[in-house]
Amino acid sequence: MQHKAHKIIVSEAIFTGTAMSPFDGFVAVRDDTIVGVGPRSEMVSFTGPSTDTWDVGNRLVMAGFHDFHLHLFLGAMFEGFCQLTFGHSEEATAKMVAEYAKDHPDEEWILGFGWHHVRWPGQILPSRHSLDQYFPHRPVVLLNEEAHSAWLNTAALKKLGIQRDTPEPPFGKIEKDEHGEPTGFLYETAVQYVIEAFSFDEKVKTRLMDGMLAKTASCGITSVSDMLPLPGYTLGDPAFYRGFEEKGKLTTRIHFLDVLDGDLERGIRFREKFQSDKLQFSGLKQFLDGVPLTYTGFLLQPYSDRPSNLGGTIYEPHVYQKWIEDADREGFRIRLHACGDAAVRLGLDLYEHARRVNGVRDSRHTIEHIEVCDPSDFHRFANLGVIASIQPEHLTSGSMDTHAYLDRLGSDRSRFTWPIGSLHNHKALVAFGTDFPIVDLNPMLGLYRAVTRKHEDGTPPSGWNPHEKISLAHALIHYTKSPAYGNFREHDLGTIEIGKKADLVVLDRNLFEVEAEEILETDVWMTVMDGEVVFEK
Repeated sequence: MQHKAHKIIVSEAIFTGTAMSPFDGFVAVRDDTIVGVGPRSEMVSFTGPSTDTWDVGNRLVMAGFHDFHLHLFLGAMFEGFCQLTFGHSEEATAKMVAEYAKDHPDEEWILGFGWHHVRWPGQILPSRHSLDQYFPHRPVVLLNEEAHSAWLNTAALKKLGIQRDTPEPPFGKIEKDEHGEPTGFLYETAVQYVIEAFSFDEKVKTRLMDGMLAKTASCGITSVSDMLPLPGYTLGDPAFYRGFEEKGKLTTRIHFLDVLDGDLERGIRFREKFQSDKLQFSGLKQFLDGVPLTYTGFLLQPYSDRPSNLGGTIYEPHVYQKWIEDADREGFRIRLHACGDAAVRLGLDLYEHARRVNGVRDSRHTIEHIEVCDPSDFHRFANLGVIASIQPEHLTSGSMDTHAYLDRLGSDRSRFTWPIGSLHNHKALVAFGTDFPIVDLNPMLGLYRAVTRKHEDGTPPSGWNPHEKISLAHALIHYTKSPAYGNFREHDLGTIEIGKKADLVVLDRNLFEVEAEEILETDVWMTVMDGEVVFEK
């Protein structure tokens, strides 16, 4: 006897992720599971007296978005404190912080996020002095757009004990003035010194997490990979996430990572403790390099605008090799941040070594970002079973003319930036994410970038490196089915199929029938997670 559905969504455009175009039909849901998918003619057998049937017209119905790379609690803080993305100069940004502080007199620390000096006139690094004029006594810590740098005032430096003789950690820098005093700018792993400012009580953490889950639901995101470790510090607490799960408040599935640092006991404990349906330990992460924008990405050939510099790695290659060999032997999946082409190659070499030493297994190791890749390495992803984790929104700039990577890499090498199409054509499994809060959480931005390769002003008309564009269907698959596979969840997530979890999103239009520019205007109309509506417009 066939069980009747509790809910049925009917649409002229259902994209299952198992075919390349949508069809006219229905999705039937019972409890938290998809029990039926097919043409309207088959819907009657799932309909009972208590079935709720929603006809959404021509709105696109698809599997919930699965963001394969974000920083969940850092994003929660970005949303919950002072947002500085649109500060157009050091002085203007300092004034924005001052305005925020007036409205939040009870916050001991003033925390802000999203500024970036590369958008300011002259691209000059900020200093404590511009903040001191507004905050002589109240500590201020401002993380930049990439969360790889921090800008502090004098009060924060004193409170955190950062002085002229404070040691710099490996791959970190405490900027100093001509007198040897800290300027208030911390770089890469030196950001670990500000972690004390991010210690919140349970009430504040709950407020931040509530806001973050509301945002993911409003974006149609039902699953994420939480890349907890950042250079030098970790934000996010799996035990705290579990509290939300136990209260039935976890409306986004979290697959979190721990740092790869040679201590496998911690990872083993996480693996044993966190393997529920909604909260899972997913593997280990480490940074190979920084980013080409700031000359810290590791390149095969010198930077075009700084010929003496190749960038470099955070640790020596033999250190990574030992860590990865041991972790792979213990069955851990590993995800490596690699932006430069030399870092990408090193990551592939490290995985190949582990495979040679430990044997071939279904590891699903991953290279993160891949901002530039040598073409001779494209085929190695599929050959080694390595997932290419890319965040398409990272490729954008205000205009093609102002894109810093043309200067950093030169015209020849910049042809191989964010090589989504090339990797796809070489049979690599590509999985999309955002890197939120480094860029916006909205999946529509990544979809648009992947199918058009246009910048914010619409240039160039045919897209930057147009051979790297992919189809809308493939972009949707890379945002749903591929990340589910990447998190070992292909059996229950990522596509609309019978027996899978009822994690669904309804968009406000059919993306397959509109011009690409309309992707940017598209909103989520409804989000369903575990068969329950968690957002509706």
